[in-house]
Amino acid sequence: MREKWVKQQKLFHTLPNTEIGRELEGISNLLLANPQILDLVYGDLVGLKDPETGRLGMTAEQVLRCAILKQYRNLTYEELAFHVTDSRTFRAFAKLEWGQKPAASTLQENIKAVCDATWEAINRVIVHHAVKLGY
Repeated sequence: MREKWVKQQKLFHTLPNTEIGRELEGISNLLLANPQILDLVYGDLVGLKDPETGRLGMTAEQVLRCAILKQYRNLTYEELAFHVTDSRTFRAFAKLEWGQKPAASTLQENIKAVCDATWEAINRVIVHHAVKLGY
């Protein structure tokens, strides 16, 4: 089963007031202001599979946020798996559930499912948002 996002925000999903925490909060606000980005990622993740069957996997939002963390910190999948398990800040940004510890192979499989055309579409949404804000 695949969902776009975690419907109920958890209390532990707060970012600390550090430099990295503030940067991630800015990225998070950008994502919240442009929910159509999740639709793009969700479309790639469900593909031809029925999103209502199977076990509960990572949400589209978690996959997107983990991909952002990977690029943001220039991490390998092994390093990403370690940091989203170990770092409270990264877990909060990725909106991982309590006890949810995705393996490197899970992260790679999910992030690689997002196609190049989707990343280009996400980039267009972000650029449009920046123009709208006057950047």
